[in-house]
Parts: sequence; structure tokens; C-alpha cells
Amino acid sequence: AAPRADAASALQFDAVAAKNRPVSKVITLLKDMLKQLEKEAEEDEEIYDKMACWCETNDKEKTKSIADAEARIEDLTTKIEELTAAS
Repeated sequence: AAPRADAASALQFDAVAAKNRPVSKVITLLKDMLKQLEKEAEEDEEIYDKMACWCETNDKEKTKSIADAEARIEDLTTKIEELTAAS
């Protein structure tokens, strides 16, 4: 019965030692970093989606405003030419 107890305690000691190995610490650190990166990627994706929507909406509004302003410039230029010719 004594050899079995020694074998069991040796296995248990190896499990504890394995957790404290530098390689195990590095692996744990890398896993934590991976979780953090995945979390940040999700947050970045949400922000990107909001910005893309804002840019698309803003682009449509600005394009329309520019077109309206250019049309007004043409109207005013024509009006100036008419008034200049009349005077």
C-alpha cells in the first residue's frame, strides 16, 4: 500500500509543479491576452459600425448641400450678369 501512496503524491506534486512552470505562466498570459484582444475587437467593430453609418449619412447630407449650394451659385451668377447688363 505504501508504493501507491507515494505514486499518488508524486503525481499530485507534478500537477502543482506544472502550474508553476514558467511555460505554463506564459501560456496563461497568452490566453488572457487573446480574451482581451477578442473583447477589444468586438468593441472596435461596434465603433466602426457606428462611424460607417455616420459617415454614410453625413456624406449623403453633405453631397445634397453641395449640390444645392452650387445651384444657388449658378442662379446668383446669372442674376448678377443680368443686373450688370441692365445697368
